[in-house]
Amino acid sequence: MTFVFISVFALVALFASAFVVLPLIKKERPNGVTGKRNPLLALAAALGMAAVGIGTYAALGQPRIAISGLTGPTANDYPELIATLARRMPNRPGDIEGWTLLGRGYMAYGNANQAAKAFRQAVDISKARDGAAPPQLLSNYGEALAQDAGEVNKDAEAVFREVLQEDPNDLMARYYVGVALSHRGDKENALKLWESVLADAPPNAPWRQDLLNQMVALRSQGGAGAGGPPNPQAMVAQLASRLEAMPDDINGWLMLIRAYSVLQQKDKAAEALSKARSVFANQAEALAALTQIAQQNSLN
Repeated sequence: MTFVFISVFALVALFASAFVVLPLIKKERPNGVTGKRNPLLALAAALGMAAVGIGTYAALGQPRIAISGLTGPTANDYPELIATLARRMPNRPGDIEGWTLLGRGYMAYGNANQAAKAFRQAVDISKARDGAAPPQLLSNYGEALAQDAGEVNKDAEAVFREVLQEDPNDLMARYYVGVALSHRGDKENALKLWESVLADAPPNAPWRQDLLNQMVALRSQGGAGAGGPPNPQAMVAQLASRLEAMPDDINGWLMLIRAYSVLQQKDKAAEALSKARSVFANQAEALAALTQIAQQNSLN
């Protein structure tokens, strides 16, 4: 296919060159008499056109993207773009946008560990250049840290509290700080934060019901056990129950599969993987993300 594409490119270049070459080969004098041909000038113009075209194509062209446009996208296009960007970013250490895009790409495919590293690069560059990182970037970084740890650990909470210093209205930061408080047994302050999130959230936000369910569960906890450590098994069971009711959440399935794998419950991880593949059977990007997390956790 690459050979065909280059051949087509060469033909187009020849036709384009003709528009420059022909007027030089045959040029009319003002009185209408055909002038003397200049083949050397014509040849030089043609070679110049070819050099410019090839040079520009070599510098800026993306043959694989062009070929993809002819053949149509495949299920592996997006992962390949992420891999290509990951290979290039070490040579572009000051590119905040590039590191942020890479982090979002990793998050979309359930690789929170690599996402956190990419977001950290963007945060560090932004702070060095501007003195502070944008709240949205910090929120992305904090979310990646939380997903990678499977909880809102001290590092993630510190990032979310930094977000709130810059933007006290940030919904994501308020939610995750509430999660950290609830895990420490500070039920009252966690509920206050979550109530403020619900008050400011759009009425049609898809996660409202999930947050309401968490608030109900927190309120129902007895006083004696409120200060105890979080129960990972219970948290995973709650996530599995939520996905049974609202299965169209690819990130939730990725988290569930990863959680089962961390807990060494491979059978449940494989079962969750199978269910998720059934839910997203017609969504190429979601299937690619599921394939990636299956490979990361040695699942079929």
